[in-house]
Amino acid sequence: MHIHDTRLHADPGRVVLRPFHLGWQAKNAPAGRAQRLVEDILALSDAEADAEYERVHRDFAERHWQTEELFEQRFREVHENLDFDAAPLSPTRRRLIGAFFCHEYTYAAAALMNPSIVPHPDQSGISEDACRFVMSLRAVGEGHISSIAFREGIAKEDGSFDLWPQASFATAMELDDLSLTDSDASVWVHRQPESSLSDSVIFPITEQQSGGLEDLRLTRFDHGGGDYEWIGTYTAYSGSSIRSELLRTRDFRAIELAPIVGRAGRNKGMALFPEKIGGQYAMLGRQDGKNLYLLKSDDLENWDGEGELLMEPRFPWEFIQIGNCGSPIRTEHGWIVFTHGVGAMRKYALGCALLDLDDPSKVIGRTREPVLTAVDDDREGYVPNVVYTCGALRTGRKLLIPYGISDSAVGFATIDIDDLVALMV
Repeated sequence: MHIHDTRLHADPGRVVLRPFHLGWQAKNAPAGRAQRLVEDILALSDAEADAEYERVHRDFAERHWQTEELFEQRFREVHENLDFDAAPLSPTRRRLIGAFFCHEYTYAAAALMNPSIVPHPDQSGISEDACRFVMSLRAVGEGHISSIAFREGIAKEDGSFDLWPQASFATAMELDDLSLTDSDASVWVHRQPESSLSDSVIFPITEQQSGGLEDLRLTRFDHGGGDYEWIGTYTAYSGSSIRSELLRTRDFRAIELAPIVGRAGRNKGMALFPEKIGGQYAMLGRQDGKNLYLLKSDDLENWDGEGELLMEPRFPWEFIQIGNCGSPIRTEHGWIVFTHGVGAMRKYALGCALLDLDDPSKVIGRTREPVLTAVDDDREGYVPNVVYTCGALRTGRKLLIPYGISDSAVGFATIDIDDLVALMV
């Protein structure tokens, strides 16, 4: 396995403009903090309002994309929820009110980890020996809240890759219907039209997601006949409970976030096969917290069964638990599944298993030793002694594996498929 020099790190300098909530009060409750704040701003003279907005504009306009438009949008949201007359207000005062209900949020200040990677929906202009990719990352910011960030790049069949540059600012994906925040409903978010995917972030929206969106495992799902959909499984954490949910998109511009219903959805770490198996959807999951299971369903959003036991810990480095590290990868040898094992001192390491293509309940082989483990400086971080991935990308005869390093950074490795299979069979 070849370890690349490229590293991605947590970055407190990357900020987004986010709503600042004081808690909406009923329109007949003028003593509410939000209502009182608006009244204080309205009480400013025109000169005072202009001077205050000039200070805000000077401090923040260059740090964000379309800052004044975002202030206007936030003003409209505030006006819908509070009682005041907006008709006589100047654009400056409207934007000032919007600014008071915004704040900067460093979405990746604490940690960057657990990447997943898939072919990009747009492969135009790419040579035959290359693949444009989308990589998702779990970004952790203030309050230990996890969100989903993205990077785009190009991978070559020789194992090399390049990441596209990021802008100096990032933008939050927007909820299509601001009133739709029911934890039991699917929601749609969309990317800002002029923002690249590499500069876009998905934040928690529903009550169930309020504690974070964790460990997205993406796959390009083949519906047949050249019809592809990008589907990911992730954990929605409320702060006290977990639930598996689905991310679905055709273009990474409009994205649906939908709950997984059924008993299997109560668990973490589900990973979808990239095609149907025997006419059914198939998933890998860790239903009992320790072992790896194979699940099948006729409905992509409903996983009611407990599944079939697939693998149990066999070797010391995985005695505490094993689980999948992303969606299976089709090869002529079988389905390659990266696994994680947890051993003594709660050290996480990556292993690999090979499943039969037609019947993935049959385990053809698995690695006796980890294929990647934390050593030297990679043992130090937000959560020490951990390597973890949520997916790898096939390019020709090689696999590109982005992986989390002690929950603090992301590294990259490549391995030849035949060499990896030789470790298992």
